[in-house]
Amino acid sequence: MTNILITGGAGFIPSCIAEKLAEKKDNQLILVDNFLTGHINKIPESKNSNIKFIKCDVNNFQDISSVFYAYKFDYVFHYAAMVGVKRTQENPVKVLEDISGINNVLMLSKNTGVKRVYFSSSSEVYGEPVEFPQNEHTTPLNSRLPYAIVKNVGEAYLKSYKQEYGLDYTIFRFFNTYGPKQSKDFVISKFISAALNNEDITIYGDGSQTRTFCFIEDNIEATTNAFYENKFVNDVVNIGGDIEMPILEVAKLIIKLTKSNSKIVHLPPLKDGDMTRRRPDTTKMKQLLKRDLLPLEDGLKKLLQNTSYIL
Repeated sequence: MTNILITGGAGFIPSCIAEKLAEKKDNQLILVDNFLTGHINKIPESKNSNIKFIKCDVNNFQDISSVFYAYKFDYVFHYAAMVGVKRTQENPVKVLEDISGINNVLMLSKNTGVKRVYFSSSSEVYGEPVEFPQNEHTTPLNSRLPYAIVKNVGEAYLKSYKQEYGLDYTIFRFFNTYGPKQSKDFVISKFISAALNNEDITIYGDGSQTRTFCFIEDNIEATTNAFYENKFVNDVVNIGGDIEMPILEVAKLIIKLTKSNSKIVHLPPLKDGDMTRRRPDTTKMKQLLKRDLLPLEDGLKKLLQNTSYIL
């Protein structure tokens, strides 16, 4: 029996990884979340009855320590965090509180015999990048915004706990990921929701800023393969798409696929945080997948077959 803790378990990506891990009967999963950005409807049901949810705030030591001491976890996926560009920029002090959660999780993992901690970092740690594609070890980290700083600090905590206490880790740097269950304050789900309702699609600036987009199934397959195959232990892995696309072209593609009457409206550029380009080096991710990534148009078509969550 393998006991696994997933923090932020009512969020988009962690709820999906819980669902995947629960397919194996020997995995016993405890999901915790404080519902700051997660939602109870995202918590998956398991046909193997091996998922349990506990409302808990990882930033509160008393809250999360009681969970650690009640269950002897073998592995921890620490995915809990305040997310969303607008939300994190409007609540910078609240974002910094997540450092307490990182410290709590690592201290308790070290003290209770956890074998490895998997951490959801972010492409934001690269800041405005200086090389393409962005490689895990050669691209300098240029964290400026509080959210990016917290993720960078989290990575430093993991490396320090490995050095001092021998606690193993794997860091996943997530780039834009999309799919069913994603809330409407992220670019793909926001654009699709507007398009399906024939509402204006708003873009910051001229829309020339580029991003890559990773379908949730590629994200989950890569990260669970890293877990099951013990790959990239004490290492960092970019998890994201491999084809850059201007945001304006993404909006036009969604309008085309949904046959929408939406108009594209340009807003003033964001003062900070809207990087001009992002493109990860996905060499390690492709080693985990052992296949190519799903192209954006194909992923959008799959997503549009399941749009009830954003209507």
